[in-house]
Amino acid sequence: MQQILSQLHALKLAGIAEALQQQREQPNTYADLSFEERLAQLVSAEVTYRDNRRLTRLLRVAKLKLSATMSEIDYVHQRGLMKNIMASLSAGDWLTHYQNLLITGPCGTGKSYIACALGHHACLQGHSVRYFRTNRLLDAMSIARADGSFLRLLKQLAKTKLIILDDFGLEPLKQTQRNDLLEIMDDRYGHQSTLVLSQLPTSEWHASIGDATLADAILDRLMHNAHRLVLKGESMRKKASV
Repeated sequence: MQQILSQLHALKLAGIAEALQQQREQPNTYADLSFEERLAQLVSAEVTYRDNRRLTRLLRVAKLKLSATMSEIDYVHQRGLMKNIMASLSAGDWLTHYQNLLITGPCGTGKSYIACALGHHACLQGHSVRYFRTNRLLDAMSIARADGSFLRLLKQLAKTKLIILDDFGLEPLKQTQRNDLLEIMDDRYGHQSTLVLSQLPTSEWHASIGDATLADAILDRLMHNAHRLVLKGESMRKKASV
């Protein structure tokens, strides 16, 4: 048996190895099962083991700001969030069709939580996700330009199924940052999905980017065929403290 377990681990079948050990330790539980039934349970255990490992890896890489899930989204507070819209987004068609999602609203209305819940759900569906504050990502792009890793970082971003950009438009952009943002959006347009969060309404994004020509190019790629959620109301953090 030890040789079998060693061979299973060598074949990277750790899920089957763990389930086999469980069957040996609980013989009465499995005594009445046929060979095929026990084999089916071993294979099912391997599938579950691999799914869990993949989810753990995807969530680790995603670096979501908040531990959020779709089931815990608050619909009690009146902020313009509709259950049917969230149900449609959770189905994931917008990701498979390479569409974007733009969430706007005042500070404290739960934009980041909703985005992280959608990011978590995308990981559950097997998609790669990365969360960034917009200016930190653009700072990382500047550093990558300086140390020669710019193209590698750009390629990594282009391969990511869903990128979440938080605090979009919060700080003025430098010329190089506008160029880098255009590079990101151009690579992703029609190939991957981007979720953007901003306190500014989308009507003000053009002015916030600062360069009319680049703003046209960036927003054309970002807003075309994009879903929009406009949240409203007072800060939920303020209400919670009352």
